[in-house]
Amino acid sequence: MFALINSVGLLGLNAFAVKVEIEASKGLPSFDIVGLADASVKESRERVRSALRSSEITLPLRKIIINLAPADVRKTGSVYDLAVAVALLRMADLVDDSMLSTSAFIGELSLSGEVRPVQGVLPMTIMAQKMGLSEIYVPADNVREASVVEGIKAYGVRSLRELVFHFEKKAAIVPAAHYKPTAESYFGSLDFADVKGQSAAKKALEVAAAGGHNVLMIGSPGSGKSMLAKRMPSILPAMTFEESIETTNIHSVAGLLDSNSPLITTRPFRSPHHTVSPAGLSGGGSVPKPGEISLAHNGLLFLDELAEFSRPALEILRQPLEDRQVTISRVSGSITYPCSFMLIAAMNPCPCGYFGHPTRKCICSPKQVSSYLSKVSGPLLDRFDIHLEVAPVEFADLSSTAKEESSASIRERVQKARDIQNERFKGTSITCNARITSDILHEVCPVTDEASKLLENVFDRLGLSARAYDRILKVARTVADMDGAKVIDKKHIAMAVQYRSLDRKYWNG
Repeated sequence: MFALINSVGLLGLNAFAVKVEIEASKGLPSFDIVGLADASVKESRERVRSALRSSEITLPLRKIIINLAPADVRKTGSVYDLAVAVALLRMADLVDDSMLSTSAFIGELSLSGEVRPVQGVLPMTIMAQKMGLSEIYVPADNVREASVVEGIKAYGVRSLRELVFHFEKKAAIVPAAHYKPTAESYFGSLDFADVKGQSAAKKALEVAAAGGHNVLMIGSPGSGKSMLAKRMPSILPAMTFEESIETTNIHSVAGLLDSNSPLITTRPFRSPHHTVSPAGLSGGGSVPKPGEISLAHNGLLFLDELAEFSRPALEILRQPLEDRQVTISRVSGSITYPCSFMLIAAMNPCPCGYFGHPTRKCICSPKQVSSYLSKVSGPLLDRFDIHLEVAPVEFADLSSTAKEESSASIRERVQKARDIQNERFKGTSITCNARITSDILHEVCPVTDEASKLLENVFDRLGLSARAYDRILKVARTVADMDGAKVIDKKHIAMAVQYRSLDRKYWNG
């Protein structure tokens, strides 16, 4: 007897169709799984056997072979347990083919027959929908995640016995209602209204949020660098539905989704400690999982105390910042994760932290200062669109009782500028000004004659690189968008150049 059950596999973010083929014939009772299955998949034989016994279902006394097709793609994890069990239910005539042809099954079985949650349900459900299937059976703890996808019914299964009753029409499982996210609040306890003074820094971060630009903040201890960075999520623009799906896919694969809120609708904020390894940033493992830079996709990655990170960890950021994706290669193959994120970094100017301070004396030698700053390489420094010096807060600002501008007000301006960009780049893969590609840079960044002459003078005088030239234009485009201007003027270029001069002060003596 032969039967076929639909399931879905996952390699990185790439879901693929899996056909669970089962053939039972006369001979010594046996149960084998083939199809390039790793150890965790082969162990499903014992889990399924025990789950069937616990559910009072007798395994047919036949020679049973299960093939996971395609046989040339490695299958990993425990997601195939439920599909294998359903194949055996078909052999026991507890379900007929008409119930299975339009359904997919994913889930891990416990020895008692319970269906346990698995990772990556969202991308697998999207794949099942693309396969033309109309139903998918997933663990009950994952059903809200699966219900995000339209066009396919998601059934949450708590146990194998419950699934049998459903097929026998003794107790039907009700499909989950399509998940619709509620309106998220962007304004929690961390608000820019809490930051006294620092008007120049706030303006620079507003420009960064509006255009998706990378920012490097440098200043003495206690000047408010971390305080400013941690409030950035409250002024970031709203995510589109496509961005939410992309981000949720990554967090689903990493197993970081909240079962009660299965769709990420606020931009991620990741802040790894400076002891993080290169693999922790980029991702890794025998079956590579996404790292911090991918978990920050469509959001913000904050690196506090930038100079304290290891040099290999920092240098691994260079290519992903340009390519917006990271590829992890292993003997078994390569996996690519997207990592389009804003990078916000903060650091002190020297080991003691007071080099260049207006009132406190630095106790570091010139060699110590140079050695400390050199931990951030020139190529990495060049990838920051905005270089921002955060000055010490004045006493008058700290003691003032006047109310500072709230995050809600700043975010309104940021969202208006981002709406202009969304309209400009409609129909393309570009999401903001920081992602403008070189082939359309001059088309979307027209400049006046005065602005062009200023930019030429700055380029020659400061010896800027081609990358720095591009980034100045992109920042100027964002400043112009915030002014509602279609053409970049001299004042827009001047502000963008102002944000690129900090490296000349510290790194060039």
